Amino acid sequence: MAPIAVGDVLPDGKLAYFDEQDQPQDVSVHSLAAGKKVILFGVPGAFTPTCSLKHVPGFVEKAEELKSKGVAEILCISVNDPFVMKAWAKTYPENKHVKFLADGSATYTHALGLELDLQEKGLGTRSRRFALLVDDLKVKAANIEGGGEFTVSSADDILKDL
Repeated sequence: MAPIAVGDVLPDGKLAYFDEQDQPQDVSVHSLAAGKKVILFGVPGAFTPTCSLKHVPGFVEKAEELKSKGVAEILCISVNDPFVMKAWAKTYPENKHVKFLADGSATYTHALGLELDLQEKGLGTRSRRFALLVDDLKVKAANIEGGGEFTVSSADDILKDL
């Protein structure tokens, strides 16, 4: 399947998270994105160096600026279970706007065409690093990284697309 691209409609799918009462929940991507401007960014794994030290912190730090430009939701997805995503989110106590969503079986990542085979490294199927700017379910920017790169999918890169 070809990776999602500018002009495509964001596919629907279910992701998981823990709510404020610490209860597991499933959420439809369309319920979060329909009628809104959203950023959906994906990382290969929670607690991994580039993801934890650069990619996520950039969106946490730039969240207010992104919101001021009309972004309603900032969604971080990773092929991890919701327990891992909850623990990872807690490592960013300053975070007020980034939602951490689990794609445990990579089902949604496959729907986006952004899976990354890391079986040789013992990591199974993961997500390529990416950032999508979506307006009412239509992809306006698709910043998709190659390999282990981090050159086009940062919060600063998305700000240039707004």
